[in-house]
Amino acid sequence: MTKAEIVSSISNKTGIEKVAVLAVVEEFMNTVKESMTNGENVYLRGFGSFIIKRRAEKTGRNISKNTSVIVPAHNIPAFKPAKTFMTAVKGE
Repeated sequence: MTKAEIVSSISNKTGIEKVAVLAVVEEFMNTVKESMTNGENVYLRGFGSFIIKRRAEKTGRNISKNTSVIVPAHNIPAFKPAKTFMTAVKGE
């Protein structure tokens, strides 16, 4: 499902204009990105959590040059679904 399809679905179900729904969806995504950029996790009860995972420094290989490369420690964004979300997707 694309962002446009999400906007259309919400607009059809609520009767709110697509332009207004698009603005809300865009601002939601910007707020989540901004919070995670500032090191904060985002918790949505019943849906899931957008969390920051820390990856430790490690040694990697560049196989084309046959050399070792140090991959520095870094953060990555991740999503952890809520239990109710997981059971709905599993169909239990």
